[in-house]
Amino acid sequence: MGMCLPCLGGAEDDAAVTPDPETRRRQLAEAAEKRQKETTCRGIKNPEALERKKKKLEETEKQSMTSAASGGGGLKWQVG
Repeated sequence: MGMCLPCLGGAEDDAAVTPDPETRRRQLAEAAEKRQKETTCRGIKNPEALERKKKKLEETEKQSMTSAASGGGGLKWQVG
C-alpha cells in the first residue's frame, strides 16, 4: 500500500534550498550592477578614456559658466 505513490516518499529531501532573503537580495543587487556595467560599456573599446573625456568636458563647461557669470571673458558692449 505504501508504494502506490513513490514520488511523494522523498519529496522533502528533493526540495530546492533557497538562500535567506538577505543573501538573495545581495545576489540580485550584484547581478543588476553587473548587467548595468555591461550595458554602459557595450560598443566602447576604452571606457576609461570616455570617462576622462566626459569629466574634461564638464570641467570646461563649468569654467565657462563661472567666467561668464563673473563678467570676464565674454563679449563687452560699448555705447559711444
